[in-house]
Amino acid sequence: MGGFHMLDIIVVAAIALALFGPKALQSMARSAGKGVGQAKDMKDKLMSDLPVEDITKITNNIPQIPLNPRQAVGMLLAADESKAKEAKTAPKKAEEEKSQETKANES
Repeated sequence: MGGFHMLDIIVVAAIALALFGPKALQSMARSAGKGVGQAKDMKDKLMSDLPVEDITKITNNIPQIPLNPRQAVGMLLAADESKAKEAKTAPKKAEEEKSQETKANES
């Protein structure tokens, strides 16, 4: 259940050594290492070319999709709380706007 243990890795390595021999196993490991290095280099080049700020702005504007019922309920409750806060602050904003308009008209 938990993944590979050291004994599992040793057994697999011993079987691979018996099947392929030390020289073939060494060249396969070298090729695999080079492939991983090339993949990391390509990833680094791609990440340096991407406009990260633009991507962040776009992803912030995309609405989040809930992955389970608990997230859906949490998002609904958060939306209700923000609407309630807006409803409480709306009269204050309207009063401030009216006072600014009257000041502007008096001037």
